[in-house]
Amino acid sequence: MRRTITTRRTFLASGAALGAIGLVPGGAGMVRAQEGRVLNLRLEGDNAILDPGYMIGGTEVEAQKQCLPFLAEYVRDGDTFSWQPTPYVTRLEYADDTHLEFELAEGLVWSGGNGTVSASDVAYSYARMKDSEWSGYFDALETVEVTGERTGVLVLNKPFAPFIMVTLCHGPGAIVCEKATEAVGGRFTTEFPAICGPYTYSQTPGQRAVFERNPEWTGPAPGFDRVVAHVITEVQAAELAYEAGEIDCTELGPDSLARYTETLPPNTAITTAGELQYLWMGMNTQHEKLQDIRVRRAIQHAVDVDSILAGAFAGTSPKSYGIVAPGLLGKRNETSYSYDPAYARQLMDEAGVTGLELTLRTLNWQERLLTAQIIQANLAAIGITVNILPMESGPFWEMGMEEAGDTWQDLQLWLMRFATVPDPYEATQWFVSEQVGIWNWERWTDEEYDRLYEEGLSENDPAKREEIYLRMQQIMEDTGAYVWISHDPEVYAHRADIEINAAPSGELDYHRFEPV
Repeated sequence: MRRTITTRRTFLASGAALGAIGLVPGGAGMVRAQEGRVLNLRLEGDNAILDPGYMIGGTEVEAQKQCLPFLAEYVRDGDTFSWQPTPYVTRLEYADDTHLEFELAEGLVWSGGNGTVSASDVAYSYARMKDSEWSGYFDALETVEVTGERTGVLVLNKPFAPFIMVTLCHGPGAIVCEKATEAVGGRFTTEFPAICGPYTYSQTPGQRAVFERNPEWTGPAPGFDRVVAHVITEVQAAELAYEAGEIDCTELGPDSLARYTETLPPNTAITTAGELQYLWMGMNTQHEKLQDIRVRRAIQHAVDVDSILAGAFAGTSPKSYGIVAPGLLGKRNETSYSYDPAYARQLMDEAGVTGLELTLRTLNWQERLLTAQIIQANLAAIGITVNILPMESGPFWEMGMEEAGDTWQDLQLWLMRFATVPDPYEATQWFVSEQVGIWNWERWTDEEYDRLYEEGLSENDPAKREEIYLRMQQIMEDTGAYVWISHDPEVYAHRADIEINAAPSGELDYHRFEPV
């Protein structure tokens, strides 16, 4: 399964960033006055593959949300995330743990004379997803039974509690038109074979994607008549474009977020989509230098995470206490260790270890290097010498995989960040026993953890599920192999007179934006 399929940062577009001015002559506000309700946004790069089965992700999901049917969509419920049926359905509910019944709304029409949206389109769409590059999202789906023109049942092969949140709400849950898709050979790239949604879609490569009101759409009207998404590859350039009045909304990097937190530009509001990424320092429990759990626990107590958050992330990322992100069931609010260098030195003395020298590997990114340097200073205070090894993306993501070579044998310390989905199951799956040598680079196994993982998939009682994931994170922490650091947020600056809508993983849903 892909590691960053749900983050907006998945898609790294090529080409130079557009300048911060000149996107829209006269500024975004003037266009709204001249042409009606027009929304100007940012695209990280051209949408290369709109087909939900073969997309890269990120902004391609944003396009799908405007032009294709979905059965469910994300909603924020206070500080947590939940779901609701979309306007495409009149009913979506479980008959039992493995049968999810749906009824499509009447009057949903595919473009191009391709007929009405039917239950057979749902069956076709999800069957093709099981054979696609995103098939992992559909492992729990056995089949879709069509019971009528607009009704059907999603049959699961086993109870899978996060199915709606993880599969149906996200990009892989998009429904395509069977007739139109087959007419173009069963797959598509930069054009939808047929649409049914609030907006139509067109793209000028290297410049923009434009979403116009769909005259055939019979559902709720979108808040804006037209959405123009300008290709701006660099976050910093997008921030300048926002401040110049050229776009209405942009993602913020840590430095700008810190600056905006101090002083907001005029007519600006801040919205946090979610904090579904988790950063930690891992330790190889099988390496001879780290086999003694007292050494690993000494390292846990020696690292000052608060200093990392202030020095490397400008105080913009919330402190992590595990792998389950804020807003999700099972999120922890404390750890069983604390920053205590005196106790760390005591543990090192008890282990009889002196003159320890370790290598800390990290991606060659500014905030990661700053994090590594703070850890280096922290561990020097308890007598551990840390050598920082910056790495490029390719070799970094392979260094703990046994099939990629022998680097895993000398892996000692590393900084790692995973992106996840808005359910705790996905974050926990990478640390089961069968992931040792794949993604469980800490290389420990635990029968209780493996059993709880399976129980968490099928448990539908929220209170019981929460206890499962709290316990699993405690098991991880008790290995001494983790120093939890942060959950990086997906944060947007936008005009104060616009209410934006974003998935927990950061994808914007343009038709749910509303003028205030």
